[in-house]
Amino acid sequence: MRLDKMLSECGIATRSETARAARAGKITVNGLPVSRPDCKVDPEKDEVFYCGVRAVYQRFLYLMLNKPDGYVSATEDGRDPTVLELLPEEYRTRGLFPCGRLDKHTLGLMLLTNDGVLSHRLLAPKSHVTKTYAFRVKFPLSEEDVTSLEGGVDIGGYLTKPCTVELTDPKEGYISITEGKYHQIKLMLQAVHNQITYLERVSFGPLTLDPSLARGEWRPLTEEELKTLQKEARMPENP
Repeated sequence: MRLDKMLSECGIATRSETARAARAGKITVNGLPVSRPDCKVDPEKDEVFYCGVRAVYQRFLYLMLNKPDGYVSATEDGRDPTVLELLPEEYRTRGLFPCGRLDKHTLGLMLLTNDGVLSHRLLAPKSHVTKTYAFRVKFPLSEEDVTSLEGGVDIGGYLTKPCTVELTDPKEGYISITEGKYHQIKLMLQAVHNQITYLERVSFGPLTLDPSLARGEWRPLTEEELKTLQKEARMPENP
């Protein structure tokens, strides 16, 4: 990998900044100064310092995003902005993609990563990863409605699996599902003659939306959060 590409992907310096620092003798590789930004380095083996700061390269990235309204869960879209457009350029070039989907107008927790194995395991139907959403509906929900939702409802020829519903108000509450069918929760509420007016994912497996993240903000997962995800996916902690 080129030195300037590595430093850019580490989020330490742009390519132009790398070129200037290299000419000034402020970059070392394995203790030796380098003068060319296009010199080849092994990001997982070579020791690279930029202006006295060590560059630590991560093969895989794991980001928590608080999805705002109007963004689509895709890497590209011809009509609407995507969740990747909320990230700086150095992250958009790392092959990140949404782990799972949220509808355009659904808010809340999204995991963005370039780890295809982890994503596949988390999304596989046999994994039964629980997703919890805060919701609001147009009409009050009765006990019969809640019982129907929890037992499974027909959403166009498909019977949903059992879920849990916790009401905090006749029109508000939390719903936890282990599936991810297209528009599933909206269709489930339609099946009991109601209508979703607000939907926000607040947890995905062991991950809980960081309350300090405003809409559109993101941060890397902590080491502990990543370990819990890897455990949920039944994979080694350090793939």
